[in-house]
Amino acid sequence: MAQTPATYAIILAAGASARFGGNEPKQFLPLAGRPLVAHAIQAFEDAPSIREIVLVVPAASRASATDNILLEYQFEKVSRVVSGGATRAESTRNGLESVPAKAELIAVHDGARPTVSPSDIERVIQAAARDGAAILAEPINDTLKRVSDNCVVETVDRNGLYAAQTPQVFRAELIRRAHDLGRSSVTDDAQAVEALGVQVTVVEANYANIKVTRPEDFALAESILISRKERV
Repeated sequence: MAQTPATYAIILAAGASARFGGNEPKQFLPLAGRPLVAHAIQAFEDAPSIREIVLVVPAASRASATDNILLEYQFEKVSRVVSGGATRAESTRNGLESVPAKAELIAVHDGARPTVSPSDIERVIQAAARDGAAILAEPINDTLKRVSDNCVVETVDRNGLYAAQTPQVFRAELIRRAHDLGRSSVTDDAQAVEALGVQVTVVEANYANIKVTRPEDFALAESILISRKERV
């Protein structure tokens, strides 16, 4: 079996959690006994192909993240904690600047997805090693409506539609080139790479990989983490 290319991860945890509410960003709130983002970090710690992790946090949280997360839980792969930017794209670019030039693949993950599994991380890495760019995603099963002014405009054909998740993994030169173009309006890194004319492979998630957006999502994420631990 061919050796997996040198893979580095960027975990984005720099959001202000404006939609979530509260005084502290949601990524640092307790979830199943740990700060939410610590669960995401743990998944990448446990993924064999990941060599190092760059954690991106709000500038005001760098010291506390280092003390209360990295040192507290003794994460060995986190090499740097860097400040995020005003947008997701800026935070990714800040993370990219801290990834060594020797990196062959770079994985980008949303720190608000604490239930990602190491096995799904590995599957996306292997797809990116083969194809150059790959994302974790899930097929949409709900009926989709396009709405304007609180009224249904049309029912959208869901055939072939997937909800993009993270991690998203790319050859290092692709993701660096995509972000060098400075597109601040992209909502994920795959969109930036797609703009280069690069085909992105979709890897269907095997495990629940929810994004914690609202307070009620904490209970669901906690139940997923606890049930997974009980199965082990």
